[in-house]
Amino acid sequence: MKIGIDLGGTNIRVGLVENGSLVRKEVVTCPSKATYEEVLGRLEGLIDRVMCPEVAGIGVGVPSVVDSEEGIVYNVANIPSWTEVPLKRLLQERFSVPVYINNDSNCFALGVKLFGEGRKYRNLVGMTIGTGVGTGIIINGELYSGQNTGAGEIGSLPYLSHDFEHYCSSGFFVRYYNLTGKEAAEKAATGDAKTMEIWSVFGSHIGELMKAALFTYDPEVIVIGGGISSAFTYYKHSMYQAMQAFPYTETVKRVKIFVTEIEDVALLGASALVGKH
Repeated sequence: MKIGIDLGGTNIRVGLVENGSLVRKEVVTCPSKATYEEVLGRLEGLIDRVMCPEVAGIGVGVPSVVDSEEGIVYNVANIPSWTEVPLKRLLQERFSVPVYINNDSNCFALGVKLFGEGRKYRNLVGMTIGTGVGTGIIINGELYSGQNTGAGEIGSLPYLSHDFEHYCSSGFFVRYYNLTGKEAAEKAATGDAKTMEIWSVFGSHIGELMKAALFTYDPEVIVIGGGISSAFTYYKHSMYQAMQAFPYTETVKRVKIFVTEIEDVALLGASALVGKH
């Protein structure tokens, strides 16, 4: 058995995984504005709920850059008090099992490769589209994290007047249309023409993001997750339209783009960090 953890600024998710299947999950709200000790205490309390003698190790996905050897996380997104936390040492001392830490987007990509739609592909991009844009990379069947677990973060590449994340995350709807992504999806579900046009504009930006992924990694498949992925049907068409401007037409024809249907795939990917060492 292994424990997988998805540490986010909104929620902390902890899962007990046996033979690649999630057998128990606990979720609590992350006290993101709290002190470093309070956030750590909330995380440890959640691990206590699923910990058992059969657990061989803990894998953690964190929205930050990570010194994966030392297990130190830096400047965790949406948790201001976590500027430099020796998370590996703290959890190993507390629970007496090996702990492995990586970026949360990398855990998503690893989960997709091992347990989801990426199983039969050797080169893939896992992309989470929600409050931000996160990307993980699988090359020749193996997770490529880079020196600081930040490889593949194309959402931070410059695009138009800001970066891709500015236009390709839920913040796009808030900034330009005073809607949340959820509200935009609900309105589109009623067939509202004005909202459908908003999704069309959003899809054009996502198409440019996909082109960036094709230029940098030329993957066989791109698998999308995150909160905005559930609205894929509303922006799929304009995304593919934007991709037609890619200079290598065969690349666009051959790449496959899926939305993951595996719930908690990032938790499964985090747990798989244990078996990777």
